[in-house]
Amino acid sequence: MSQYALNLLFVVASFALYFGIAIWARAGSTSEFYAAGRGVNPIVNGMATAADWMSAASFISMAGLIARLGYDASPYLMGWTGGYVLLAMLLAPYLRKFGKYTVPEFIGDRFYSNTARTVAVICLIVASLTYVLGQMTGVGVAFSRFLEIDKSIGIWIGAAIVIFYAVLGGMKGVTYTQVAQYCVLIMAYTIPAIFVSFEITGHVLPQLGFISNVSGTEVSMLETLDGMLKELGFASYLDQKDTTLNMVLLTLTLMIGTAGLPHVIARFFTVPKVSDARWSAGWTLVFIAILYTSASSVGAMADLNLKKTVYPTGELSSAIAYDDRPSWMSTWETTGLLKFEDKNSDGIINYVGDAETNELTVNGDIMVLANPEISNLPGWVIALVAAGGIAAALSTAAGLLMAISSAVSHDLIKSQINPNISEKGELLAARISMVVAIVAATWVASLGLPLAAKTVALAFGLAASSIFPALMMGIFSKRINDKGAVAGMIAGLTITLVYIFLHEGWFFFANTASFSNAAPLLGGEGGIKSTSFGAIGAMVNFVVAYFVSNATDEPPQEIQDLVESVRIPQGAGAAVDH
Repeated sequence: MSQYALNLLFVVASFALYFGIAIWARAGSTSEFYAAGRGVNPIVNGMATAADWMSAASFISMAGLIARLGYDASPYLMGWTGGYVLLAMLLAPYLRKFGKYTVPEFIGDRFYSNTARTVAVICLIVASLTYVLGQMTGVGVAFSRFLEIDKSIGIWIGAAIVIFYAVLGGMKGVTYTQVAQYCVLIMAYTIPAIFVSFEITGHVLPQLGFISNVSGTEVSMLETLDGMLKELGFASYLDQKDTTLNMVLLTLTLMIGTAGLPHVIARFFTVPKVSDARWSAGWTLVFIAILYTSASSVGAMADLNLKKTVYPTGELSSAIAYDDRPSWMSTWETTGLLKFEDKNSDGIINYVGDAETNELTVNGDIMVLANPEISNLPGWVIALVAAGGIAAALSTAAGLLMAISSAVSHDLIKSQINPNISEKGELLAARISMVVAIVAATWVASLGLPLAAKTVALAFGLAASSIFPALMMGIFSKRINDKGAVAGMIAGLTITLVYIFLHEGWFFFANTASFSNAAPLLGGEGGIKSTSFGAIGAMVNFVVAYFVSNATDEPPQEIQDLVESVRIPQGAGAAVDH
């Protein structure tokens, strides 16, 4: 069987599985559509949350970032995993105890304001749509290579699939589909990692292979890679290149952005009890750790294999001729994600760190997807990776669309525009808003975007600057009122969004950018990059909310009592002085 046929078989089989689950678990009520009937087991919810969160950025792009940035990519690992600790300890159990369907509903009730609820909906939609852009970009990358179709066509095919099972199943269908998608993506990520680790270091566990010697030598895998990079003029893999300020801010942005992501928070509304919310967060960390503890080795080994493909001996003199390139390179060239330009017309691939003389351009998004081909792994492993990459993107896209549709139908239409709408009408509104959101995001993604991980990092910045501070102050401060919350969210979202657009282009059209991350607006060279600005936006949110709240009336007593009831376990008595 040809590789194309294998890829098609695995991808179509996974789609059939998702469709079958969606039909089996289709939502018949608003409770099932928004919160899966609040009957999801914590372990199942942990697996679904892991799939919901481990997006195209985690599966496709993160290893590419690690391969390209080395040590400087560590904030992505620390921030995206550390955020779940914040979520488990500071948000999930309290929000589940409040007992609502959506994040805007909590903000609207806690800050006793439809205005606050509407602003929260806007913040949610902006962050979620930005996140969806990254997912659809990832879908396009996977489709363009493995099904050998144009990237933009692949994006629209992925959108059609998400629309089918998310619109039909709602949160109930999405939950069980995401469990299946987690199984697919985690096998697709770890099986090639095991093969490659054993091939390079002799260790089957990638986590051990990362710190082990290359087989048959006394030199570690990391030292081998670092030496080759320096020989070829690339930046050192092990040295810090970015500023400490940027790395700290990026880590913080990703941490609080993770804790503030509405589609992830919504998963904790689906469990039966408050304690289950905390257990779900714990299980999510376990399931995520399987991938994230392998990511560093996957990125480093993929980069080592790529360099050794072009330079078999690791020296400049051993570069291969373009006509002798392996078949996987010519295949990826057709996608436009790998490009060769023979600048000196010698027919030799010159892959070096100097931009003026470098002849090979490799998009970081292909590193995980191409790794099995680079390592000459069996065809079924390559096909499994294709299905895994698509599953990672689709699972997160579905969760984001659920958050958007719930916000529009429940927090805008049902709660403010038409309170008398029937349950059937509300479900229809939710489904229509979901279709509109995915069509809009897919259209923008088809125009061409930055790396999937970079786009997702910007979405985390938006969530960090707008939603996370409002949730934290809503749970832990009785003094923050409606005016402070609204002012804080608007200030945090606006300043972060404008800063991002100034550097990435307005609405992500690159030719409209006024600054670059190489020389940011704040600090010039070595200043604060757009991906790191979310933490600054969150600080602005906190400060504005604090001063506005203290300059205006206190919240009503019943709201202050509500905050106390959410924080204090039911039935707990007053502390006793012994």
